[in-house]
Amino acid sequence: MSAPGDKAGPSQISKSVENEAASKPVSILSSSQAQVARHVHPVLLVAFFLVRFNALVLDPVATMWNSLPVVLAMQVAYAIVCLPPAGAQAAKAPKKPRPGEKKKPAAEGSGSNIAVTTTAALFLSTFSACALHLIFVLFGAPLLTHLPNTFLCSLHLSLLGLFPLFYTHGVTKNSWLEILGARAPFDETFGGLVGGCLGAWLGAVPIPLDWDREWQKWPITILCGVYAGYVVGKAVGGTLAFGRRFG
Repeated sequence: MSAPGDKAGPSQISKSVENEAASKPVSILSSSQAQVARHVHPVLLVAFFLVRFNALVLDPVATMWNSLPVVLAMQVAYAIVCLPPAGAQAAKAPKKPRPGEKKKPAAEGSGSNIAVTTTAALFLSTFSACALHLIFVLFGAPLLTHLPNTFLCSLHLSLLGLFPLFYTHGVTKNSWLEILGARAPFDETFGGLVGGCLGAWLGAVPIPLDWDREWQKWPITILCGVYAGYVVGKAVGGTLAFGRRFG
């Protein structure tokens, strides 16, 4: 044991540096609107998916494509109302005016910052769907057939799991190294991604079973797993597992 006056060793210094560099979980905004929206959002997603399920079984491609605007609107509204945009936590709080000094107006550009962040997150999510498409193929999705089915399923997973992360983290290198390495702290955004990916993996289980049911067509069960896993992962990440890390 070291004496109270001894200097910290190299291992202690490295651990403290790692702790400081580690990203923190994203907290939901404290406004009453955000607290209500965080609970309404998953209910609306599940309700919309259930309403569209029969159409999804009859025509997966058309239904996934026609559902995108609604899912996109839900995700954008959830992000803007509930989540801090990338860089918001690092922004400095405005200084209090001195006695007799006029209060300066709030810094302009907060609205434009949200608009730019949302647009960039949407672009990155769409681009990331191509990478998810390749991952689906590596895990057994048809390589040369059902291309629209696979890409649209990837796009739904990207909008659900990746868009909130791009909105809150931007393209910060350290944050994404933790996310891709499964070392990020759990919150609603990271929990949603983990749940969506696990749900997609579990959703593949019924496909090879010899039941000859219409809902076993690619990628209906995958998409069911994505939505169910996202909702569950989002809820667990924002409550029971908040701030925890794998391992």
